[in-house]
Amino acid sequence: MTHVPDATLLESAHALLEPAVGLRRQIHAHPELGLDLPHTQQLVLQALKGLRLEVSTGSAVTSVVAVLEGGRPGPTTLLRADMDALPMPEGTGLPYSSEIEGAMHACGHDAHVAMLAGAATLLAEHRESLAGRVVLMFQPGEEGHGGARVMLDEGLLERFGPVDRAFAIHITPIFPSGSINTKPGAMLASADEFRLVVSGRGGHASMPHHAIDPLPVACEIVTSLQSMVTRRVPIFDPAVLTVAHIAGGTTFNVIPEEVTMEGTVRALSPESRELVLGRLREVAERVAAAHMCRAELSSVLTSYPVTLNDHTEVARALRVAGSILGAAQAVEMSYPIMGAEDWSYVLQRVPGCMVFLGAAPPGVDEPAPNHSNRMVLDEAAMATGIAMYAAMALG
Repeated sequence: MTHVPDATLLESAHALLEPAVGLRRQIHAHPELGLDLPHTQQLVLQALKGLRLEVSTGSAVTSVVAVLEGGRPGPTTLLRADMDALPMPEGTGLPYSSEIEGAMHACGHDAHVAMLAGAATLLAEHRESLAGRVVLMFQPGEEGHGGARVMLDEGLLERFGPVDRAFAIHITPIFPSGSINTKPGAMLASADEFRLVVSGRGGHASMPHHAIDPLPVACEIVTSLQSMVTRRVPIFDPAVLTVAHIAGGTTFNVIPEEVTMEGTVRALSPESRELVLGRLREVAERVAAAHMCRAELSSVLTSYPVTLNDHTEVARALRVAGSILGAAQAVEMSYPIMGAEDWSYVLQRVPGCMVFLGAAPPGVDEPAPNHSNRMVLDEAAMATGIAMYAAMALG
């Protein structure tokens, strides 16, 4: 069995670009949220039809798993694409803009699905050159719903024999189009959400001395939390704490009794994560007490853990990318990104990595980033994604 030349893979991926773009646009126009994505699931099943794959669907979520057996023994490679959209309006003005009110593919998951489906076709064409097995993971519910964890609980890593390595692509317009960007170790942060309620005593706005105003106390808690992060968390193991929502009061002349604060904590290690979450409660309670108020951390929603890339798999991904695209397009990132991913659950159990695929639109100096209602991708970059998915299974 001969190895498939990387140049041939990229040429073949370009030949598959038109149907991949068509699939991406179909998904983009009909975005679905959360764990239940029946329309997207059907599009995936249709795209995989006729490829001689062992295809199954999830019972707890509308996932699709497809297994491709190679022509000779070798490792099992897991390739993942997430499928869900975001609960937000679209403002791109594209001819294939979202037709669903309040939903948009603003994080590139539509492109992920189309690229992995294209890679499935490419791998099926080179089945005899494939050593081992490929498990294609089409996952709902990445945007805060933990779909990867649900699929793991359903036995994703056990049903098809041991999985030896795992690979995922995340497309983004903030990197040059067609480039592959990744790093070993912490690639993305953990993510936790919190809700604080600051309670005082209501009263007339003209007589604050007869009330205990929680609003300035809430403001002081915000600044104290920022100081806590900069003074307690090591700069080489950083964390980010953001209070993103403050609600209190009903009108201009009433001091409210309560103020509600909501925010997020991001960290790059379990140690910094634990430190910030612990100090969050302590700082809030003590600042409030100093002003005769009470602060209650009413909820902490622990979300995704740190996304930790395996050093060996990152080196392999950069080597493969360099071979396909040239060394200048295979970039080792200097620092992680503070977003979060439920791909982290897979990497807790399997050596693997995630890479960012650049898709900056041509001629745009400051592209709108992921999660913007105006995010636009250079769809030509999807050929690189198709080739990378396939090469990481074949190599």
